[in-house]
Amino acid sequence: MTDNIYSRTAKSPWLAPTIQHAISGSVSLPGSKSLTNRELVLSALASSPSHLRNPLDSRDSQLMIESLMKLGTQINASERSDSLIVTPTTDIESSKALNARIDCGLAGTVMRFVPPMAALFAGEITFDGDEAARRRPMQTTIESLRALGVSVEDHGSGSLPFTITSSGVIEGGYLEIDASASSQFVSGLLLAAPRFTKGLELRHVGKELPSLPHIEMTLECLRQRGVKVSQPEQTLWVVEPGPIEGGKFSIEPDLSNAGPFLAAALVLGGSVTVRNWPLTTTQVGKHFVEILSSMGASFERAGDDLVVTGNGSIKGIEIDLSIGGELAPVIIALAVLADTPSRITGIAHLRGHETDRLAALTAEINKIGGKATELFDGIAIEPSAGLHSGTWSTYEDHRMATAGAIIGLRVPGITIEDVSVVSKTMPEFVSLWNNLLGIQA
Repeated sequence: MTDNIYSRTAKSPWLAPTIQHAISGSVSLPGSKSLTNRELVLSALASSPSHLRNPLDSRDSQLMIESLMKLGTQINASERSDSLIVTPTTDIESSKALNARIDCGLAGTVMRFVPPMAALFAGEITFDGDEAARRRPMQTTIESLRALGVSVEDHGSGSLPFTITSSGVIEGGYLEIDASASSQFVSGLLLAAPRFTKGLELRHVGKELPSLPHIEMTLECLRQRGVKVSQPEQTLWVVEPGPIEGGKFSIEPDLSNAGPFLAAALVLGGSVTVRNWPLTTTQVGKHFVEILSSMGASFERAGDDLVVTGNGSIKGIEIDLSIGGELAPVIIALAVLADTPSRITGIAHLRGHETDRLAALTAEINKIGGKATELFDGIAIEPSAGLHSGTWSTYEDHRMATAGAIIGLRVPGITIEDVSVVSKTMPEFVSLWNNLLGIQA
């Protein structure tokens, strides 16, 4: 499971399939990236080994594994290859000083989760990543570490690359941050906080805080490992100091990555079954059910599975998606094919993701004859009868690739510029897509 190589390679163009009939199929999704990387961090800081069942195997998770191993964590695949066995460094304070270099790739969870926990190790640790990663906002992580007494050298950039130098002990206590650009800044600090001497009382002081469900996920992961956490106010979190328990933990399927497959039922008509959809979850992808229902889909449970049905007609939508911006590319792709106008807002923070997704989606939609207008905090889309073939640029962004695939279901000749970018969170996307559509590879 840890042997696959997902380093960036030459671009891989892919002609997105166009289908003229209703579909009936099923899909089994890989594990959640958000849960996998949170559990990996907690396992590395735990007081005993952890077994993670059904973790995601992708570039983002591999980068996390490699970064934790450089900090002394042992991570091995089980004999059945469906689990990871994580043996932590049991005595961080007495471990020898480190001199490590962490490759974040383009993984936000690595660049924002690992620095706070790495500061619990004495030594000097440098963080860098892909060229596009150097454009992602990191100032909040850097300022947070400095406020916690960690030396950070970023040459004034507020971004990658930067080097932290720590004594290996973080006192913690009260800390204010502005996490308006990403909830990952909050989660990264909360995950490491149990190992701070005084724990952490963390307050967000910015005007907005996107993707709150991801913070709820972090809190739940901490609770399941015996950590005492509370949320006295909506933007105030308290983590008590203490041990993080090891144990056995199962990773849910990635519900955000379910989006393109659910969307296929709306675009083509017919039904799609997603295997093992959890009854209760902290994943933001659960909101696809209510959102796609308002766009014309119907849902039902079938045992452990979720079945979505569509009739090929898509309703436009007006929605604030601040709760989960990662859902936006799927919703926007569907809006391009909808019968009525759409307005998707509350997603200004998408400008700081793998690429500026608002600018990228607007540009690509208009390039193929769509009618998209970039807003201050979102995109407005009008129906267009002039959609046509063309190359859909991916901007090193996995969700740009899958958005183009959705549009390609109905618009012939959409060539995804580089489908290899899906390796970030779902390397098997093309094979799962073709299988759902009944296409022989």
